Amino acid sequence: MNTITQRLKNIKKLQAKRWDNEEEHWDEINELLIKELDEILLIEPHNTSALINIGAIYSDMGENEIAIDYLKQALQLGSEDKNLYINLAIVMVDLGMHAEEYHEYLEIAEDKKEDPLTFKAYFDPQSY
Repeated sequence: MNTITQRLKNIKKLQAKRWDNEEEHWDEINELLIKELDEILLIEPHNTSALINIGAIYSDMGENEIAIDYLKQALQLGSEDKNLYINLAIVMVDLGMHAEEYHEYLEIAEDKKEDPLTFKAYFDPQSY
């Protein structure tokens, strides 16, 4: 198995554990995830799974301007991943953009499949 693929699988597992820890180790896990994804992107700068995941993490941290830059890179590289479109919509909501601007991404996401190496950014609809 490709070592990058294995690293992305490990990142996804660690990301899932991040929620189990509530906020106890949140910052440390985020730093570790970003460091690992940055290393992957140094090796494979066009790895859309890594771009989508780092965008999701920055979104979860409230760094939406950084998040949208990574997600748009994945979009420009032609990613067809459902999580990309959902994450773009989440970040756009967090940035306070108008519904028409992000609804398009949600509509596109309906027909897409989720890449098993990527994950969604956190979204709490009750906070809006």
